[in-house]
Amino acid sequence: MWTLPAGRLAFSVRAMTPLMSRALMLRLVSVVAGAIGFYLPLAAVPTFAAAHGAAAAAGLANGALLLATVAGEFATPRIVARAGYRWTLGAGLALLGLPTPLLLLPGGASTPSIVAVSAVRGVGFALSVVAGGALTAALLPAQRRGEGLALVGLVGGIPTLVALPLGSWAAAHWGYGLVFVLTAAAPTLAIASVPGLPGRQATDGPSHGMVAGLRNPRLRRPAVIFASSASAAGVAVTYLPLAAGHHAGWVVPAALLAQPAASTAARWLAGRLGDRHGPARLLVPGVSLAVGGMAAMAVTGSAMLVVAGAAIFGAGFGVLQNATLTLMYARVPASEYGTVSAIWNGAYDLGMAGGALAVAGLVTVTGFSAAFAVVAASMVPALAMSRRDAGYRPARVTAEPEVVAVPVG
Repeated sequence: MWTLPAGRLAFSVRAMTPLMSRALMLRLVSVVAGAIGFYLPLAAVPTFAAAHGAAAAAGLANGALLLATVAGEFATPRIVARAGYRWTLGAGLALLGLPTPLLLLPGGASTPSIVAVSAVRGVGFALSVVAGGALTAALLPAQRRGEGLALVGLVGGIPTLVALPLGSWAAAHWGYGLVFVLTAAAPTLAIASVPGLPGRQATDGPSHGMVAGLRNPRLRRPAVIFASSASAAGVAVTYLPLAAGHHAGWVVPAALLAQPAASTAARWLAGRLGDRHGPARLLVPGVSLAVGGMAAMAVTGSAMLVVAGAAIFGAGFGVLQNATLTLMYARVPASEYGTVSAIWNGAYDLGMAGGALAVAGLVTVTGFSAAFAVVAASMVPALAMSRRDAGYRPARVTAEPEVVAVPVG
């Protein structure tokens, strides 16, 4: 007979807990379809508006899309509490895809039509991403939730990276009609996978909604930490091509590739480490990497520092994506998963948009290098909040007594 410490037993139980299930595989169908439905026309709709003389709608289209997305995200938890996961997710997929071909009808290229379709699609995306995110968390085993969220993020990230440039290219070469039809088809066909998903969790209790969630410091702190890094990501994506445009032609593409590639890899690693050691312990390293990467990108005169900084920032952002979301889910019962999903996605979208807008005026006064340095400094207070959460560890699988006897032979 030999003894197995409880910590090793917890790791063994986690390793033996299956991650994939039939329901999760069905959920991945809507993850991919939602990413295609959102990102495929994202760059194509503004150029479609400009090509048809609705120049004002070129800027309003994605603005309406994002504003409706954020508003919808904050309303979705209540909808999930009443209608359940399946109905909310199915409605979101339908609203995301089906309105897009209306742009091809007579009058569809007018400014009111483009803005209205974009706003409806934004509401659909909000419903699908918040309800789907909460459902994903419910489908994952608690012992491997960090790894599972990283896997789902990877599955959704790949079509995102492909769909965004593909939509613009396909519209230019094959026409907007094909792009809009494919945009409608992907989410609509994915609705067939929704009936195989659970409608509600057996452990569901009353949902206290967004206001109560935002008042809870155990949710608010990770959301603010993540929002600070998301705002920096919005700045990097928006202004890095302008700040580093004077370098050789390979620099900007390399930096824009390094950031999401490092983010994806770090998000996966953070999921594995967070499941073993607790996601709260990853907050300080994640913020530190994000600050260091942004500071390196501020040296816009150095091509190597720009690319290296983008990779370092991407790694920190990926760590924070996984660690904050996993931590927030670990702090609430299943009935509050919708609220967590809405708060986290809202922090993502508002942070990205807010960062880009806030720096818009700053760069005209200080230049890109100083603006990037200010953004790096603005993330430093998040380190203090990260340290407050660093001692928190979610419930883990344990065994009593502390030493478990395991027979051999």
